[in-house]
Amino acid sequence: MAFPAAMLFTSAMSDSTRYPTARTGCWLVAVLFVTACVSYADRLVLSVLVDPLRASLGLTDSAVGVVQGPAFTLIYVFSSLLFGRLSDRRNRRLLLFGGASAWCLTTVLCGFAQGFWTLFAGRMLVGISEATLIPPAISMIADSFAPRSRGMAVGVFAMGTCVGSPLGITAGGALLAAAQGGRFHPLPLVGALEPWRLVLVLMGLIGFLGPLLILTLSEPPRRENAEGTDLPAAVRHFVSDRRILLPLYLGMGLLSIGDYSMYAWVPATLSRRFDWPSDRVGVAFGLITAGASVAGALVGGWISDLWSRRGGTCARLFVCAVAAAAALLGGFCISGDRAALVLAGLGVWIFASTCGGVGGIAALQEIVPSQFRGTGVSLLTFCNTLLGLGCGPTLVAVTTEHAYGVPSSVGFAITTVVAPAAFASCVLFVLARLKLSAAAAEPAPVIATQHT
Repeated sequence: MAFPAAMLFTSAMSDSTRYPTARTGCWLVAVLFVTACVSYADRLVLSVLVDPLRASLGLTDSAVGVVQGPAFTLIYVFSSLLFGRLSDRRNRRLLLFGGASAWCLTTVLCGFAQGFWTLFAGRMLVGISEATLIPPAISMIADSFAPRSRGMAVGVFAMGTCVGSPLGITAGGALLAAAQGGRFHPLPLVGALEPWRLVLVLMGLIGFLGPLLILTLSEPPRRENAEGTDLPAAVRHFVSDRRILLPLYLGMGLLSIGDYSMYAWVPATLSRRFDWPSDRVGVAFGLITAGASVAGALVGGWISDLWSRRGGTCARLFVCAVAAAAALLGGFCISGDRAALVLAGLGVWIFASTCGGVGGIAALQEIVPSQFRGTGVSLLTFCNTLLGLGCGPTLVAVTTEHAYGVPSSVGFAITTVVAPAAFASCVLFVLARLKLSAAAAEPAPVIATQHT
């Protein structure tokens, strides 16, 4: 059995003329990894600046919450649909370069906000520009790596999102402390800014490393263009494959309900049930989620590729189903009577959900033909965000208040929400696998790409 990291360096199949060289593919994934780190760091750095920002602009906690959440998320999910279509019809490298440059610039501009509405507008612009990341990135990976290596490549890219999230908070906190200590006063033009403003400006400027690296990439040739790329052709394809795609999308979305529920309410579980102080909660929660998500991205890509060599895309969906079943176990642990059991459940869920997510994305790239891959990924982003962020945290809160009635029962509420979601996700992945097997066995298959 090959070491997982080595698989990334064998992107070309025996038909080496079909795909870019292994070196080109690896550089592409490395650049996309860095770009993902920058993207997620820029979108989450605001969370460490809440108190100084709120005091400076005279905002309430609710106003800051709106700026952090809806101002970014709502425009992000709808913009992703637009950029998914553009990824299928335009140069993906230039689209990604433009988006990365825009989110770095708008992060800088947020540092000069003078009130709620200017900051709100700035966060909306960050959301629009960051919506350019995932659709073109996944589409470029799918056209740069043969199916046997695609899962690992997707996993490394996904690892960038896992690293970028805590990186934004950690780097933002370090820069804020340095700015408050006066270490940046000698800097021209920006040295006199308030510390929280200076952090946003520096994060945005440092982030320009991403678009500069994107300029070193080449646009990979698109493959398997058997259909037109216009919107009616896209609609026809997704409607014809709905029996496979719908359970796949719903399965991924249900896992994201658990993800957002865990991130939103496990810290409260630790503090309410076990009286953990906030600093202890932060360290434990950060280490476990970061470690589990990185491991899940790499292991998920490796296992998905390994099994797909034996059973094609159907095997990837089997991996997703097993991952959802493992996540179910983690969901039950969250209601345990010991803090260690809660943390173990958190780690198991994040690891398993990330494995399933990477496998699902890799499977989607083989189910959806090249000219619709950007659209396919943007639909996945749309479903995951609306189901996960829109339903997960809210369902846990409602269950805590109305089903259990005691704030300390939040752990039981999490289990009540995420366990059925994981079970249903497992069933849906199995259903998608069965429908894909049946479609592949038909004399005139509805799937335009290779599934075995």
